[in-house]
Amino acid sequence: MSEPWTWHGGGLVAARRHFGEGDWIDLSTGINPHPWPGAAKMDFDWQRLPDPSALAALEAIAASHFGVDPRHVCAVPGSEIGLRLVGALIGGPAQHVTPGYRTHGAMITGSAATAFDAAHDGGGALVLANPNNPDGRLIGADAMRGLLRGRGADGWLLVDEAFADADPAASTAAAVSDEQRLIVFRSFGKFFGLAGVRLGFALGPQTIIAALREKLGAWPLSAAAIAIGAAAYADREWVAATRARLPDASAALDAVLVRRGYQPIGACPLFRLIEVDDARGLFERLAQRALLTRPFADQPRWLRIGLPADADALVRLDAALADG
Repeated sequence: MSEPWTWHGGGLVAARRHFGEGDWIDLSTGINPHPWPGAAKMDFDWQRLPDPSALAALEAIAASHFGVDPRHVCAVPGSEIGLRLVGALIGGPAQHVTPGYRTHGAMITGSAATAFDAAHDGGGALVLANPNNPDGRLIGADAMRGLLRGRGADGWLLVDEAFADADPAASTAAAVSDEQRLIVFRSFGKFFGLAGVRLGFALGPQTIIAALREKLGAWPLSAAAIAIGAAAYADREWVAATRARLPDASAALDAVLVRRGYQPIGACPLFRLIEVDDARGLFERLAQRALLTRPFADQPRWLRIGLPADADALVRLDAALADG
């Protein structure tokens, strides 16, 4: 398959063009369907460049949210860009854990794919996600510390924590320091449900952070991204309520999948993976019902399903799965 929806989630425009118009529900991403509500009420001065002090304030607020010193935090215009820039800075031999993000394999030239079970020891850089996408695998704190020790004196551990906000216990951010060869990447858009803001962070030793800032240059973020990010990370009441709500929402999705004969895979509450004999056929049947999910060109038995936004969306998914 080479269709847009196998390349990345969120291909709703392409789906409408291919399958027809309708009351579409996009379940193809791992983005929180209940976004932080404050962005819609904010105004921005589009005539002025962002003030450096505002960017520093955003990084300090985000650092508090991550549990790290602000000196180890650099905001980037989306974690995708952060991954690629840091990969270019690190260079050298590298491995990336599969299955995983396509970007992980492109971060460092010549990076070799490896299974997680084979990635514990060796030099060079190791790139992986925790929680992982698309299978939702969650690596415990002890195992992550073992991976860091296993890189040796010359290796780096690069951890993509795009989905870690839902469960802070999954994060290795607290281990970031000048003494550790550890770099952690965080994404704003998934947990806060605002992927269009294009905001992410790299957390690492100050030498890496300084080099990354030089690569980014002046004014790397828009005024809107800075203001929205700062306000959202500071909204601890919303963060706590969302962390409490997501497990219930994913449990409701699990119940529907199990009832329809599927075994949900993964520990990330923002999506589930199912394995079926003909995932492509199921994808198309759901799309005919205006439900967009995520198939994978290289894994014809996999289908990833994001959280439905409400009870009505869950009912529609349930009915479509029953017919399929």
